[in-house]
Amino acid sequence: MKALVKIGGTLLDDEVSRRRISRELAAAMAVRMVVVHGGGKQMTRFLAERGVESRFVNGLRVTTPEVLDAVLKVFTGTVNRQFVASLVEAGARAVGLSGIDAALTEAEPMSEELGAVGRLVRANPELLDVLLDGGFLPVVACVAGDRQGRIYNVNADQMAVACASGFGAARLLFLTDVDGVRDASGNVLPQLTGEEAGRLIAEGVATGGMEAKLNAARQALGQGVGEVVIAPGAAPDIMARLLAGEPLGTRLVR
Repeated sequence: MKALVKIGGTLLDDEVSRRRISRELAAAMAVRMVVVHGGGKQMTRFLAERGVESRFVNGLRVTTPEVLDAVLKVFTGTVNRQFVASLVEAGARAVGLSGIDAALTEAEPMSEELGAVGRLVRANPELLDVLLDGGFLPVVACVAGDRQGRIYNVNADQMAVACASGFGAARLLFLTDVDGVRDASGNVLPQLTGEEAGRLIAEGVATGGMEAKLNAARQALGQGVGEVVIAPGAAPDIMARLLAGEPLGTRLVR
């Protein structure tokens, strides 16, 4: 089975959490797996320490040349390197990448207002297949490029969808800092279809980060991914339990 695991940046910000999730991923290496990570919390802190205000439009960080330089330093630098180091410590043959490498993901500008924020338009998964065939664990930071040498800051959930559909993942697992998708009463929903997820968004029940997750999940299902799970990344043995089919978080199906 092929799986794509997207790790939220909050889970990687704390060393204890990062090492725990690394051990769980290393123990699951029997699965052909690719990992995509975020790092928005780390990015906001990095910019604030340098007196740069983070501005957002529709939940996306406005990416000026100064912010793009920070994106490379934080996402492809500190966050990716620390995560890869923890995975190697745990016994995984982890390899740090971004969407720029071998044109793994190609992007185009999303809007002039957002600056160097990219919309992913193409995935080229050959590099992932080569690494997986060699027994390596690809760890992808959410930065993409284009054929003209430009670099883009891209949403990590969208990067996960592009990589998952590109290399034919059967499952896309979002490990987050929430228990799952909640209904209007605050109860975690064990299962949703894409249509039901769309209704939660339309009715204003799912907003912000969860709206983005659900839109990404619906897109993944539409591009051939068999199922998507939004699960609590801090739960003990979360990877083993999810891969064993335990009903944790919210499962989205076609």
